[in-house]
Parts: sequence; structure tokens; C-alpha cells
Amino acid sequence: MESERLNLPTTFSMSLEVMGHELEFSQDPNSKHLGTTVWDASLVFIKYLEKNCRRGKFSPSKLNGKRVIELGAGCGVAGFGMALLGCDVVMTDQKEVLPLLRRNVERNISRIMQLNPDSFGSIKVAELSWGNEDDVRAVGPPFDYIIGTDVVYAEHLLEPLLQTIFALSGPKTTLMVGYEIRSTSVHEQMLNMWKKHFEVKIVPNSKMDDTYQHPSIQLFIMGVKLQTGNTASTSKGIDQTIDEVETDQDTEESSRKCNEVEQVAQCVGEKVEEDGKVVTRPPDAKLSEWEARRYGSIAARLLQDIKITNT
Repeated sequence: MESERLNLPTTFSMSLEVMGHELEFSQDPNSKHLGTTVWDASLVFIKYLEKNCRRGKFSPSKLNGKRVIELGAGCGVAGFGMALLGCDVVMTDQKEVLPLLRRNVERNISRIMQLNPDSFGSIKVAELSWGNEDDVRAVGPPFDYIIGTDVVYAEHLLEPLLQTIFALSGPKTTLMVGYEIRSTSVHEQMLNMWKKHFEVKIVPNSKMDDTYQHPSIQLFIMGVKLQTGNTASTSKGIDQTIDEVETDQDTEESSRKCNEVEQVAQCVGEKVEEDGKVVTRPPDAKLSEWEARRYGSIAARLLQDIKITNT
């Protein structure tokens, strides 16, 4: 049937060059599950790793052999970034997403092994429903790193996610979360939850890839607060993880005030900002793939707010 053909996971795929590898991720835009789409926060995350992998905590020499679990892996983009740096990664998601995730893992591992297998860690795929104790035990916690991108989009997911993170964590576990602000209410609740239980650092724009960043997409690096109340050593460890650069304290506030309509006008109009200077973009200038993705995301969010009434 035609509908069956359209719902194949090969309906659409995207290519991504990262760390010298040309990866390809299948998506299923016709799926009813959000996990079958590559979301922009995962691209910001993997490109952040690429930019910072030459030294410090994210160099292969420091990450080699580290155990990583990815929550809500979806198409598997973020987890591949950690595996390319030598980590042993367990990608997890709900049962319905696993066939597509396995397809992406098998395809890209085959490509990597043909080109440069030496620096690659390993990847396994497992089912993990948040709050399911059997699923948690099956993946073998604790992990050195827990990662996730765009895993929070509704209030009812916050508590199961928190409990799952605790169950997967050890005293030295580092959390890395990429997140795009779509709901101010959910965003504020999420931040309050993080800050209550973790030492939270927001990665500054200067540490992100020059292209793959956006005011509404944030990267958080977190460590569990010590039960004794002495959080100094935990905070110091997180600071070192982002190479002891100062975090952007204004990022949270600027993101909250970010006006999407103004962003569209700025980006598609004649004047744009490049390298801190306002320049004129030619009217026929071609958009980069990242710009096209961001404009599409902004347009979709604007359309959600438009109410069509009969007159």
C-alpha cells in the first residue's frame, strides 16, 4: 500500500559531516513518534563535541573507555558524537523508535569502520522507558556520562526523567543535556528541577560551534549535588569539564526574551550580523542548511500561535 511505503524509515535521511566522518541519519517524518526526527539540539551537541575534542575533557584521550548512556536517543546523533571520541555508548529510547535507531547505528558504524576504526568506541541499542526499573537494571548503571537532547517537551516527563537519571548515576556522573526552548513554562520548571538537584552550568556560545548554535538552544553540563551540602568539589569538576571557561550568565535571560518574529526579520531581511558587524545580505543569497533548518523551526512555532477564525 502507498501508506506503508511512505512510512518506511528511509523516507528521508540527512547527511552530517563530523570529526572527519560523513554520517547519514534516516528519519521518518510520517511517524507519530517525535523520536524519529533529527532535532536541532542534537546537531548543536555533536558540533560542540567536535569543536572541543582537541584538548581538555572532551579529547579522545580523556573520554576513551568512558561509559555513556543516551536518553531519548531518537535517531542517534548525539550518541555518535561520544562514540567517535572513544566512549562506550548505550543508546536508549522507547520500543517504537528502536528499529530506526538500530538502522542508523548499523549504517554509520559500517562507514566509520571502513575509514578510521581506531578512535571509535562502541554503541549498543537498548529499550529504556523512564521510570522502568527493569529497563534501568538491564543497561548496567552507573555511567560516567548521561546525555540527552530535546528530551523534555512536556511537564509530565520531568519527574520520570529525574528519577531515571538518579537511577543511572553514580557520585561522579556528569550530565550533558541539549535543549531547545519551546515552552517557557516547561523550560522554567525544568531549570528549577535541575538547579534543585544538580550543579548546573550553561555552556557559553563561545564554546559552541560558530555555525551550529542559536539563542533558543542551550547546552547544560551538570553534576549531582553532594548530599552533605558541600558542593564545592562538584562545581569545580563541572567547571573543568567545560575547560574552566566562564559560563554565559546572560544566556538564560536572553533566551527567554528571544523574539522569534524579530529573528526571522533579521535573518531573511537585507541586514544580518556577521562576526559582530551588521552587513547587507544579497537578496539572492543562498541559505546554509543550518539557516534553513532554523527558519523552518521558527516558522513552525509561529504558525502554532496563529489562530484561524471564520469571518
